[in-house]
Amino acid sequence: MTLSGFSLIAGRDASQFDRGDVSFIIVAGAMVSFMMPGLAFLYSGLARRKSALSLIWAVSASNAVCIFQWYFWGYSLAFSPTATNGFIGNLANFGLINVLGDPSPGSPLIPDLLYSFYQMEFACVTAGILMGGIAERGRLLPAMVFTFLWLTLVYCPLACWAWNINGWGFKWGVLDYAGGGPVEIGSGVGGLAYAWVLGRRQEKELLNFRPHNVSMVNLGTFILWFGWLGFNGGSAFGANLRAIMAIWNSMLAAAFGGIVWCLLDYRLERKYSMVGFCSGTIAGLVAATPASGYIPPWAAVIMGIVTSAVCNYATKAKFFFKIDDALDLFAEHAVGGVIGLLANGLFASHNIIALDGVNVNVNGGWLDRNYKQLYIQFAYSST
Repeated sequence: MTLSGFSLIAGRDASQFDRGDVSFIIVAGAMVSFMMPGLAFLYSGLARRKSALSLIWAVSASNAVCIFQWYFWGYSLAFSPTATNGFIGNLANFGLINVLGDPSPGSPLIPDLLYSFYQMEFACVTAGILMGGIAERGRLLPAMVFTFLWLTLVYCPLACWAWNINGWGFKWGVLDYAGGGPVEIGSGVGGLAYAWVLGRRQEKELLNFRPHNVSMVNLGTFILWFGWLGFNGGSAFGANLRAIMAIWNSMLAAAFGGIVWCLLDYRLERKYSMVGFCSGTIAGLVAATPASGYIPPWAAVIMGIVTSAVCNYATKAKFFFKIDDALDLFAEHAVGGVIGLLANGLFASHNIIALDGVNVNVNGGWLDRNYKQLYIQFAYSST
């Protein structure tokens, strides 16, 4: 029989799916959804008091807009398997039509309906990150219209390139584990562009600017850290050793990133900064997003240190370009995403990738003497 566009067959055989993997991805998706209040608290704490509630409202509203967009046509534009080009999908799965109990593109052991839910949470987090671009000057209604259009015209094509079986990046062999391109570079550059279009705040507002609530910054960061373990761990699409490796690498990159940023700030200010520690932690997690499921733990340590240092200095770029990127979206997310993708070109290992038991024929980077992988990663990041 047919119900709301779904073809439901009585007695559909679900034995092809692994119940442990299905349960794991449901929990991981719920953890990713919990990143939204983390973002809201982080942005609220970083802003001044008068703008704190508006940023919580913007992140919360963007979540609802993204859920509608993903159901309406977002999933189809990003992941429809019948797309005829490598840049964007078609509307074969409009309104989640024909998305139910077939094996998913991510793993044959989970259904595509669950896969679509998990990927929706990725899109929601990306839209939430993007809301940092409106800090202290953007209006809510135009921001929501922009969010819907940006998800359609930017995020869905980027996700198609990286993860759709017909995407040009996927076919070319790009290594992007959990979204260095669609999530991190997309939101970082998108937030910078949004801030540039909105223009600078009044100069008197920029003098002696300080976060109004460091406790909220800390709370938001640790909620994000918790959710990021589902973000990166769940991207193995199964309860397997690769998921555990991704979680370990995320923890290492975050910890070393936080320490390095804190030390760099201490060098200048002669005091330890909680905001600096939180910024470095997020920078490490950003770099771990594309790389945590590809690299060994020792490489995650190097990546966390390098990413934190580079992102710390990248925060000065907004003064050079005179763009009021109030929450440093470009420095943290775009720059961190690029470093994570390039780290795959150097440190990705076939032995790590094969831990999921599915991707056993995927080559790594320079560690596997696959030297062309670095320029593939560079070209993808630039695009």
